[in-house]
Amino acid sequence: MGTHRRPKPPSRARIATLGMAAGAVSLLPTQSQAAPKPTVDEVRKQVEKLYEEAEAPTEEYNAIREKQEKLQREVDGVQDRLARKQQQVNELREKIGPLAAEQYRNGGIDPSVQLFLSGDPDDYLDRAQMLDRTNGRQAEALRAMQAKQRELTQEREAAQTRLKALSETRAKAGEKKDEVQDKLAKARKLLNSLTAAQRAEMEADQERDDASAGASDDAATYNGPASGRAKAALDFAYAQLGKPYEWGSTGPDSFDCSGLTGASWRAAGVSLPRTVKQQYDAGRKVARSDLQPGDIIYWYNDNQHNGMYVGDGKAIHAPRTGKNIEIVPLDSMPFFAASRP
Repeated sequence: MGTHRRPKPPSRARIATLGMAAGAVSLLPTQSQAAPKPTVDEVRKQVEKLYEEAEAPTEEYNAIREKQEKLQREVDGVQDRLARKQQQVNELREKIGPLAAEQYRNGGIDPSVQLFLSGDPDDYLDRAQMLDRTNGRQAEALRAMQAKQRELTQEREAAQTRLKALSETRAKAGEKKDEVQDKLAKARKLLNSLTAAQRAEMEADQERDDASAGASDDAATYNGPASGRAKAALDFAYAQLGKPYEWGSTGPDSFDCSGLTGASWRAAGVSLPRTVKQQYDAGRKVARSDLQPGDIIYWYNDNQHNGMYVGDGKAIHAPRTGKNIEIVPLDSMPFFAASRP
């Protein structure tokens, strides 16, 4: 049988070392000696990164919201059908009552029919002998009621399935909304850490950068070579210049990127799906060398950010939170692809 070894007591040297370490804690920086605040340029870079990180969940939120609206329409439709089927079953029940009373007067009613009238028709109609004991009219009415009862059950199941899916999409939309709002809240906190003078400096830097890159959100009218529906879409987009970007918005006072492209083409009579990814998948792809005004431009990848080509190497887009709808050089962001509605 083995013996348990008692742990060795700490040596004097070990105790002395621990004592020194404990004393050293008081030499660490206190809360009042925290790291210096980030510079204006550092804040700006962090804010830009947070806004960029918010774009992907914004598009995911848009897709979930679109699915949610579709499910809501389906739920409304199935609930209408459910109400109609229930009414039809109720009417058939009312018809069967007088038939049973008539049979009773003409020689008595089968007890199973009496029981049927207050129970589930499927349990009794599965017994063929029951129909043999009833007259033709009553059998026909019971068969009709059985069919309607089955339809009613199916509609109830369909309603439950869609309601469950709707509940799940609401939860997912809530998660994505929280994710976006968390990014925006962090950006606001960073901006609020700046003094008024620093904020003014950052805005001036942003304006200089926009000007040097050829970006502008000044009011303008499209006067390029587009015609037909493409011109109508661009006329609408130009009328939105200077309006703010807002995630999840499709107008009329603010837009996100795919909200602007969708609204612009809708004004031209063309219905586009909601998100960047859906618009990319739905459009006919065109080479960069074949770009025409009105084509939808995708930057970075196929699901993050889009705008519309206006000609002369420029595009119009809803950029990000904190900025307005603007015209920018096509290469102000990494070009990925283009499509034609």
